[in-house]
Amino acid sequence: MNNQSNASASGTSSVRRVTVASALGTTVEYYDFTLYATTAALVFNDVFFPTDNAMVGTLAAFATFFVGYLARPLGGIIFGHYGDRLGRKTILVITMVLMGGGTFAVGLLPSYDSIGIWAPILLTLIRLLQGLGMGGEYGGGVLMALEYSPRERQGFYTSLVHIGTPAGVLLPVGIVTLLGVWLPEGAYESWAWRLPFLASIVLIALGVYIRTHISESPEFVKAREERQSHRLPVKELFAGYTGRVVTSVIAKIAESGLFNVYYVVAIAYVTTELGQPREPVLLAVLVACAIECLTLPLFGALSDRVGRRVVYIGGAVFQLVLAVPFFLLVSTGSLPLMILGMTLGLAVGHGAMYGAQAALFGNLYPVGVRYTGLSVTQQVGATLGGGLAPLLGTALITAGGGHWTWVAVYAVAIAALSSLAATRLKAGEAVREPVDTPVLKPSSS
Repeated sequence: MNNQSNASASGTSSVRRVTVASALGTTVEYYDFTLYATTAALVFNDVFFPTDNAMVGTLAAFATFFVGYLARPLGGIIFGHYGDRLGRKTILVITMVLMGGGTFAVGLLPSYDSIGIWAPILLTLIRLLQGLGMGGEYGGGVLMALEYSPRERQGFYTSLVHIGTPAGVLLPVGIVTLLGVWLPEGAYESWAWRLPFLASIVLIALGVYIRTHISESPEFVKAREERQSHRLPVKELFAGYTGRVVTSVIAKIAESGLFNVYYVVAIAYVTTELGQPREPVLLAVLVACAIECLTLPLFGALSDRVGRRVVYIGGAVFQLVLAVPFFLLVSTGSLPLMILGMTLGLAVGHGAMYGAQAALFGNLYPVGVRYTGLSVTQQVGATLGGGLAPLLGTALITAGGGHWTWVAVYAVAIAALSSLAATRLKAGEAVREPVDTPVLKPSSS
């Protein structure tokens, strides 16, 4: 009995440690993308894309934001290939360095006034490298948690990895907000915007250290011993699972796209079109993200009980209904109403979809092509959703004469599309056979 208890305790400790390592990667990923999106909406139109029209400058800044997303599917295929062939652990260390190094480099990049056209060119190149790293990050991080976790708690443990997303928003938005309060007027726009980018080195060092001290996924080790790996995982993926890839990509669009509508597009709209100060809307985002850190594991645990698709589709339908009320709330200029709108969008609607997503999508593919499959699903879906949302949202506001009506139509459309696609993901409900989970020991690498 004691041996069974010790084994159970060791297994739980292993899952927790892997989950922390994976969540750190997700935090770094969203720290970068959130920090870039926030700074693009507030500063980059002047620093790297000077123009007489503020909205045109913002569109140019969001275009480089989208460039990072464009590189993510390629990164997902490249790193997914080696993750399925060689293992999850080593790839996750490489992607962490690529992501974090790019964030740090943006903080050192000279402005347009200093080096002219080379400023936006170098910024675009950095975003491409980051996008490659981020393309391989998500799949490996989630799969480590998925393949270590007990089969009846996949939703819960993988949702803990996803806490890195609101945490990755919370940290940079909190820093930006504090800098705006503490520093003299104009200091943030002049030089202090670089500080959050440079501070990312702390997260990178911590993430790399933890990831070099975890063991390989037990399910991957078992599959390799049984020779279940493939020479070209991407070929095997599309030979046998094309339908699942396409359907899951469409199901992903709303989760990623609406997240950036609530956060990126709303900040740009409130500060640029309505001329309101940035601090109240940033504070509303902070509160909503803090609450989402709590709701994600709740929705993940709920998906273990009632099913992944039920929770995922429920979140999409909720956001469909929320589209118009959300913009009515954030447009008021009232802090309590802004907080309410952001909380409903991020902590409830997005939280439900994101809490169930990793277990739903991860179980669509067998272990030999799982890294590649999940990476392609995540990165193509995120590119079509989150990558396009700031660009499309800003363009739709401009086309609508500075009003949000067409953005709300866009939100309703993608929520409906993704919820319909998710009804076809029955294979994602399946549970795997249990794999003995080893006690984690510091790696020699």
